[in-house]
Amino acid sequence: MHRLSRRSVSTILRSTGSASRYGSAATAVPFSDYVVDGEAKFRWYSVLTTGREIPNKTKQLNLKHTFFLGTRYESTAAESDSSSSPPSVGEKYEYQAEVSRLMDLIVNSLYSNKEVFLRELISNASDALDKLRFLSVTDSELLKDATDLDIRIQTDKDNGIITIIDSGIGMTRQELIDCLGTIAQSGTAKFLKALKDSKDAGADNNLIGQFGVGFYSAFLVADRVVVSTKSPRSDKQYVWEGEANASSYTIREDTDPENHIPRGTRLTLYLKRDDKGFAHPERIQKLVKNYSQFVSFPIYTWQEKGYTKEVEVDEDPAEAKKDEQDDTTEKKKKKTKTVVEKYWDWELTNETQPIWLRNPKEVSTEDYNEFYKKTFNEYLEPLASSHFTTEGEVEFRSILYVPAIASTGKDDIVNPKTKNIRLYVKRVFISDDFDGELFPRYLSFVKGVVDSNDLPLNVSREILQESRIVRIMRKRLVRKAFDMILGISMSENREDYEKFWDNFGKHLKLGCIEDRENHKRIAPLLRFFSSQSEQEMISLDEYVENMKPEQKDIYYIASDSVTSARNTPFLERLLEKDLEVLFLVDPIDEIAIQNLKSYKEKNFVDITKEDLDLGDKNEEKEKNMKQEFGQTCDWIKKRLGDKVASVQISNRLSSSPCVLVSGKFGWSANMERLMKSQTVGDMSSLEFMRGRRVFEINPEHEIIKNLTAACRSNQDDEDALRAVDLLYDAALVSSGYTPEDPAQLGGKIYEMMGMALSGKWSSPPEIQHPVSSQPGIPETLEAEVVEPVEVDGQK
Repeated sequence: MHRLSRRSVSTILRSTGSASRYGSAATAVPFSDYVVDGEAKFRWYSVLTTGREIPNKTKQLNLKHTFFLGTRYESTAAESDSSSSPPSVGEKYEYQAEVSRLMDLIVNSLYSNKEVFLRELISNASDALDKLRFLSVTDSELLKDATDLDIRIQTDKDNGIITIIDSGIGMTRQELIDCLGTIAQSGTAKFLKALKDSKDAGADNNLIGQFGVGFYSAFLVADRVVVSTKSPRSDKQYVWEGEANASSYTIREDTDPENHIPRGTRLTLYLKRDDKGFAHPERIQKLVKNYSQFVSFPIYTWQEKGYTKEVEVDEDPAEAKKDEQDDTTEKKKKKTKTVVEKYWDWELTNETQPIWLRNPKEVSTEDYNEFYKKTFNEYLEPLASSHFTTEGEVEFRSILYVPAIASTGKDDIVNPKTKNIRLYVKRVFISDDFDGELFPRYLSFVKGVVDSNDLPLNVSREILQESRIVRIMRKRLVRKAFDMILGISMSENREDYEKFWDNFGKHLKLGCIEDRENHKRIAPLLRFFSSQSEQEMISLDEYVENMKPEQKDIYYIASDSVTSARNTPFLERLLEKDLEVLFLVDPIDEIAIQNLKSYKEKNFVDITKEDLDLGDKNEEKEKNMKQEFGQTCDWIKKRLGDKVASVQISNRLSSSPCVLVSGKFGWSANMERLMKSQTVGDMSSLEFMRGRRVFEINPEHEIIKNLTAACRSNQDDEDALRAVDLLYDAALVSSGYTPEDPAQLGGKIYEMMGMALSGKWSSPPEIQHPVSSQPGIPETLEAEVVEPVEVDGQK
C-alpha cells in the first residue's frame, strides 16, 4: 500500500477544482448519501457533467482505500470506529481503466522484443484466413470476390511504411469496434467459443490468437496504424485509424475507389523514427522466415529482383574512324555488355508444410538432415534424429537431433540457457530462449523443434509458464532423447557412440548428479576405462557380464589418469584375483558414480576406502595376524600420532609395504585433490572430510618384518623411527595424497639415499707412505708380485 504525501493530496484536490473550468470537464457528483452515527456520508464519482458544482459537505477525505485512475476519484467521509454501528450493505462496482495507460503497458511492458510485432500481425492475418476457409464450407458465396488465400507484405523503406494485406474474412464496422476498439477482446477466442457452442470445435484447430492484444503490438514500432477492411458480408469498406499513446481512435467509411480491396484487411504501419529499419525488405523477409515460416498460408513479400541481359555499347570514335579508312578490314560486330535489370515482384517467403507435420514414413533421412542444417545453421549431419507425435493429455509433435559435435565446446555444460529447442505453437515460432523448462541442462545439447496447439504461454506469447502440462511435456521429451541416444549406443558402428561420448559424455555424467529419476536411463549410456580395458572404454553392462561368479560389487578407483590408476598399490590384490576395476579419470566421474550408488543391484565400491571386502575373508588368519603384528601397529600409530586414525593389517596389498586409505565416509585422495583446487573451496570442510585416514601395512613385506623386529627389540631406536616417518610419507604419495611439507619429505629421501649410497661408487683413498726417520737412508720397499693376465688366450 502506497502512502500519499500531503503535497499529493493537495494536488488531487486542486485538480478536481480546475476541472470545472472546461465546459465538458469531468466533475464529481454525489451518487448516494447515507448516515452513520448521525454524520452525513457522501460517495463521489467522476462523471461527465456541465457546470455542476460539487456539494462541499465532506468533513474529511479518506484516501486510504482510494484508487485514482485519470480523473475518476472516489472519496468517503471518515468511518466511525464504533462497534455498535450496523453493517453497511456492500455495493458492486465495475473495474475502470485509463485507456492510454493500458495501451502504454501493452506496448512497452508486454513484449520484450520489438520484432515480434510482425509475428503477431501475421498470426492475426492467418486467423482471418482460417475463419474464412471454415465459414466458406457452408457459405461458398464468401469466396466469390477472390479465391486466393494468402498474406502479402509490402515495404517502403524510404518513408518507413509497412503494409500487410490478407484476403481473409475482413471486418464490418461493428466488428472493428468490438475487435480493435475493445482491448483484450479476442475475435479468435470469440469465434472458437461460437464453434464450441455449436459443437463443431474439432472442425478447425489452427487458429492462433488467444488474448486479444496481439494487434496492439503494431504500436511497438509504429506511431500510427491504419486498418482498411472489407467483409464479404458488407458492401462497404471501413477504415480504422489509431495513434500510439492515444486514448481514442476513428472509424470512417472508405469511399476512395483506388483504395478498395475485394475482401480482407490491409494494415498500414507508419513506423517511428528509430524503427524505420524494419521497413527494409530483407529484414521483413528474415523475420517472416524466423517467426512465421510454417504458417499454413503462403506469405509473399515485395522484393527487388534482377535478371541479366546483353546491351549494345557505343564504339570509341577513334576506332570507328580507323575501321572506315581500312577497306580491307572486315566489318566488326557491335560491342555488347552484360547488365542486371532490376525490378520488383512478389516472392514466396515461407514453407506452408513444416516437416514435422508430415508422416515420418514419407520423410527421408536426407530431408531430416537438410532441415537440421538449415534450421540450426549446422554444416555437419546429426548423429541421430527422432520424429514423433505425442497424444493423450498433452499433444505435440517434435523432431529431435543429436549434433555431431558440441557447438559451444566440450566443457560448456554449466549454462542451461541455449537456443537449441525452437518452440512453435500452431506452427508459429514462439521462442528458443529457455532456461530448463523443456530440457534439463545436462541434455541442453539436444536440438530440435516442438510444436503444440495449446501451451500455457504468457500474454506476450514469449514465455512458457510453469504448469503440469509443461512438466509432462518435458518428461516425454527427455524420454525420447534418451531413446535416441540409446539407439546410437546400440549401433553397429561403434565409432558413432565414441564420437558422441567424446563430445557429450560429461553431460550424461552431470545427469547422474542432477536427475535421480532417470538414473536407469543414464547408467547404460556411461562409458569408462578399466583395469582390463585401458585403451577402449566399456559400458557398465559389459563390466557386469565380465564379473566373477563370487563377485558382489562393482569396484572402481578415481585418479587423474589411466597410468596413475594402473600403477596404484590399491590394485595389487584385485589384479591377482583377476577382478576388474573401473578407472574414473574424469573429475566429474567420482561424484557421478557416488550419486548412481548401484547398477543392476550391484553396489559401487571405492577400493581406496577402508573395510574393503574382496570376498575372501579368513577370520582365523586375521586373528593370528593381529596377534603377531598388533604390537607393531600400536607402535607405528604412536609414532604417527594424529596423522592417522588407526594402523591396520591390509588385505589389498601384495608387493607394496603399506598404503594410506581414506575413511569410509570421507573424501578419497582424488576428491581431496579436486576440492583443494577449487577457487572458492572451504578449508574448514576440507579438514573435516579428510580427518580420518587409515594406515594399512603388508605384514609379508620385508620392510614391515624389519620394523616388527625393531619394535620388539628397541622401540626408541632413532633409525627405526625415521624409517616409520619415511614409510608414511612414501605411502602418502603412492596413495595419491599431497604431502603437507614436500621439502621435509625431500630431505628424508636425500638422507636415506646418502646412507644407502655411501662409498658405493667412490674411489678408494690414496695410501700415505711413511717417511724415513733417518735422512739419507732410503726406505726399503717390498716388491709386488703381479700375476700374468690371460688375454685372448695369450699371456
